[in-house]
Amino acid sequence: VQLQASGGGLVEAGGSLILSCAASGLTSGSNARGWFRRAPGKEREFVAAINWNGGTKYYADSVKGRWTISGDKAKNTVYLQMNSLKPEDTAIYYCAAEPQAGWALAASYSYWGQGTQVTVSS
Repeated sequence: VQLQASGGGLVEAGGSLILSCAASGLTSGSNARGWFRRAPGKEREFVAAINWNGGTKYYADSVKGRWTISGDKAKNTVYLQMNSLKPEDTAIYYCAAEPQAGWALAASYSYWGQGTQVTVSS
């Protein structure tokens, strides 16, 4: 199983980015995909998750209302549309798949992508 994250970059505060995470070797009908991030000097934290089957979406309070997670089963790809970016959103963003318990619990995810850097300038 491989998860390939892409779409990171440098953007000014208030701008937008779209992250993508393409999966290979993973059934498109798998249960869920998630996004996490790790800012410099901080622990990895949950950002968003999507139930691949029912479409239910979950967001961290810090991104709710600004960002949208979505998925394309045909492409086996999950997206994270990030709007109204803030300098505190600067982090390495990781996609993950197949949580065994707890959408927001990083330790429960079975597979991880390599991460993509997002830098938001003030």
